[in-house]
Amino acid sequence: MEEQKAGFKYIVRIVNTDIDGNRPVYVALRKIRGVNFMFSNMVCSLAGVDKFKKAGYLSEAEIKKIDEIIRDPAKFHAPSWLLNRRKDYESGEDKHLVTSTLDFVKENDIKRMKKIKSYKGMRHAYGLPVRGQRTKSNFRKSKSKGKGGTLGVIKKKMKSGRV
Repeated sequence: MEEQKAGFKYIVRIVNTDIDGNRPVYVALRKIRGVNFMFSNMVCSLAGVDKFKKAGYLSEAEIKKIDEIIRDPAKFHAPSWLLNRRKDYESGEDKHLVTSTLDFVKENDIKRMKKIKSYKGMRHAYGLPVRGQRTKSNFRKSKSKGKGGTLGVIKKKMKSGRV
């Protein structure tokens, strides 16, 4: 193994997520829920950080800058097409959601669709595929709660006496 410098941190904390310090910054940022490789690349560019630098060598100022950019990328003039929540239902503004906020908002969106009984909401309620996939051969699960196995073809048993 290579020798580590004195200022190296094995775990870096960004946006309430532990990140591996041995990985390059743009790869390590992808461990944060809601950050993909394009967004990670943009964060590195806006923060002025070398994306191939190991995350463990980031200074406190760089970590703080990256954290701020991930939490509010619109403040740093990030392109709106790169954000994961454009034209929010309640506020109408462009946002980027990360970590547990992403799960919370997604859950509320599904509840809202079910409440207004939209097509997508009804598909969610019945446990069917929402985005137009075929259902004849896929998504065939048994209806009983305890058993989530796939259904197969049940052949009729042959009566004794017949050949």
